[in-house]
Amino acid sequence: MSDIYVNLHIQLGDFTLSVVFDAPSRGVTALFGASGCGKTTLLRCIAGLEKAHGTLRVNSATWQNDTIFVPTHQRPLGYVFQEASLFPHLSVRANLEYGYKRIAPAERKVPLEQVVEWLGLSRLIERGDPAKLSGGERQRVAIGRALLTSPRILLMDEPLSALDSNSKQEILPYLERLHRELNIPVLYVSHALDEVARLADHLVLLEKGLVIASGTLQETIARLDLPLAHFDDAGAVIEATVAQHDEAYHLTRLDFPGGQLWVGKVEQPFGSIVRARVLARDVSIATQAPQGTSINNILNARIEEIRDEGPHKVMVRMQVGDSHTLLSRITRRSRDQLGLHAGMYVCAQVKSVALMS
Repeated sequence: MSDIYVNLHIQLGDFTLSVVFDAPSRGVTALFGASGCGKTTLLRCIAGLEKAHGTLRVNSATWQNDTIFVPTHQRPLGYVFQEASLFPHLSVRANLEYGYKRIAPAERKVPLEQVVEWLGLSRLIERGDPAKLSGGERQRVAIGRALLTSPRILLMDEPLSALDSNSKQEILPYLERLHRELNIPVLYVSHALDEVARLADHLVLLEKGLVIASGTLQETIARLDLPLAHFDDAGAVIEATVAQHDEAYHLTRLDFPGGQLWVGKVEQPFGSIVRARVLARDVSIATQAPQGTSINNILNARIEEIRDEGPHKVMVRMQVGDSHTLLSRITRRSRDQLGLHAGMYVCAQVKSVALMS
């Protein structure tokens, strides 16, 4: 029996949602797809706010099947909407305590003080008027309020979509910390690939009400048979360990099975796990080890697949080590001149690495 099993179907006017997927009981599962693909409808069905047909199990508890339908108020979940929707007549502390006080002390899984620390709310908790908080601050309070109901699953419906760029950058480090600290699953709805690459462990890709792929982030984001690998910002995600700081050149070396990457100085201690994103447009290919190059990151790789992208470009999927993938977007001319083909060993030259967490 899976940790989270979703098999739900609903007809809403002309739109049909019919989804089947499994998700792990820990970490962030992103529900990703274009606007109108059914992400929010699916989240509402999981919450019981829309009554779909089918089966839903969360950590071995059946919330719905042919004979059972647990109403929303009896489902132990937290829900974070696009808008923070704080209670305007309550202080920040009272907003946080709203759900906390409705949970029996013996059933409280997360202490108030822990949530305040995770979300950096200590300087905000005594504020009396939530309307005076910034957008990012309000959303952090809303997330804290949801966590303090001691949910078995946290549902987040595009929690950054209503924020400006500065507020997004403010809140993302807190979401990353939750990702590391929480022992409950998070279903995270988004149509922003950079958010998904930064936060998700597992990916469910939706298109027109159907699941077209589901799997680990690293596997799914780089599959050439899926649209994600052909976005302008297509790329691969690599989890690596902070291994060395070069103070003279203000660089940090990241190690991962299959290679290493030099990036701008990272303020993380040795042994820290970080996530890096390598965009396909920042990877070039050489058939032999380059000499006299300014590129610091050159990885041995094996070509797994090549697909055309229109009349001029191709996407190359490469394996680095036993389990990591890189994508490279090059011209058809370069492919033909180099004689690239599946199974060929090459050198992947990584021009730029975006450190994400």
